[in-house]
Amino acid sequence: MVSFEFTNSVFSLLPPLVAILMAVLTRKVLLSLGLGIVVGVLMLTGFNPIDGAVDIAGRVQGLFWDDGAINSWNVPLLGFLIFLGMTIALINVSGAARAFATWARKRIKTKRHARLMTMMLGFIIFIDDYFNTLAVGSVAKPVADDHQVSREELSYGVDSTAAPVCVMAPLSSWGAYIVGLIGTIFADKAIGGSPLTAFLEMIPMNLYAIFALATLFCVIIFDIKFGPMRAAVERTETTGALWDTSKGNPPGVDQDLTPADNGSVWGLLLPILALVVAAVYFMLAVGAEAMGDAPFTVMGALENTSATIALCQASVVSLLVALGVVFAQRLPLAAIVNALGRGAASMMPAVYILVFAWTIAGVIGDLETGKFLASMVQSSLPLWLLPLLIFTLAGITAFSTGSSWGTFAIMLPIAADVALASDMAMLLPLMSSVLAGAVFGDHCSPISDTTVLSGTGAGCHHIDHVTTQLPYALTAAFIAAMGYLAVGITGSAVIAFVTSAITLVVVITLLRRLYA
Repeated sequence: MVSFEFTNSVFSLLPPLVAILMAVLTRKVLLSLGLGIVVGVLMLTGFNPIDGAVDIAGRVQGLFWDDGAINSWNVPLLGFLIFLGMTIALINVSGAARAFATWARKRIKTKRHARLMTMMLGFIIFIDDYFNTLAVGSVAKPVADDHQVSREELSYGVDSTAAPVCVMAPLSSWGAYIVGLIGTIFADKAIGGSPLTAFLEMIPMNLYAIFALATLFCVIIFDIKFGPMRAAVERTETTGALWDTSKGNPPGVDQDLTPADNGSVWGLLLPILALVVAAVYFMLAVGAEAMGDAPFTVMGALENTSATIALCQASVVSLLVALGVVFAQRLPLAAIVNALGRGAASMMPAVYILVFAWTIAGVIGDLETGKFLASMVQSSLPLWLLPLLIFTLAGITAFSTGSSWGTFAIMLPIAADVALASDMAMLLPLMSSVLAGAVFGDHCSPISDTTVLSGTGAGCHHIDHVTTQLPYALTAAFIAAMGYLAVGITGSAVIAFVTSAITLVVVITLLRRLYA
């Protein structure tokens, strides 16, 4: 029996706060998430430990087996992780990663160029954020390692070009999902106009996404290091340790494989290219099948696709290509089997964190934490403050729930209601502030699956990625916040963009003087 004094109230913030604070203080992710789960479940079950244990068991089972069938979102994503870990291990044992680093050394000659390469890859691979984080990390790691780029720097680059790029790309799983939400809202509230056109018009007003990318570019160009990131960079520069070795190996890292001497760059490029092509194909194919007899369109297919099923299928294709490469090299069967086992095992820490993160997300959803936070925006506040307030609340909601997509679903209809009740000219700025705030909160949240996967793709310890990225995310959020304050006061998207751009210049100038 749900205790209504806890749901949709300030008390519903307790489980995510416990998990997040414990994770930061103890740096023990699973323990912290587990404690947050226990606190939340006890609140939901009236503090009955037996009912709580049964509830947790049911939740964990539901992550894998739901409504009499395999969970069609979670299980394929875990499969994608494990298959990709196996592929990466085969690439390493084939000697392809070493060959790619040797090839890149002749063309990418500095640490700055290595980090810029990571950023550009993030722009190219925009189809889905899960795919982006793991694929970009896998390709960039050999080059980044060769130039002594710390894994914390690499994971920041990977994470900051995943969701910010996907949330502005119409032909992505994110774009299709958001356009679908906008279409539903427009139909429900009798708002005229094309959802796709509205999405495109919102892109210049998605200030956090734009200026998170701009901040990353400036940080790379001017070599700005501050906060925990500075300590991580100094560790790598002084000791050569790419990650904090006192914490063991991060997810995805496999140090015990001896690379073959006859490795080729194609041994890395072919599996990655296969992954890209297969991911695009399967996302469209799965979406087209879900559309049934409806006329096929790319946007329609992306709106109806299951990204995790498509990515899991693509990862199998990539694994088969990698196997073909190592068999063509005539590597010993024992070495191949060993690599497959070690590759799968290297991803298990990320699997465990995801399972715990999904469980606490379900608990937080049942406590209606997101609804409580969203309801705070519906008070009588001055119009000029609403864009900034919605941006902030969307960020808090995504941070607390670990879900940007969930925040979109909760906050976009509320933003539309607020615009309808106050000034329709503010509709798109308010909805844009939801998208921006959700990505910001998701970037900062230790319980976000994309945060987990960014660290995994880059081979960085999860909490180290969270703590080192946070100051940079807060910097980009401050820059965006100035723009949302400007659009609230002036009603002009152009002035908002210019305000954020000027703030970026001022902030980067100050940071250069202090830290560059």
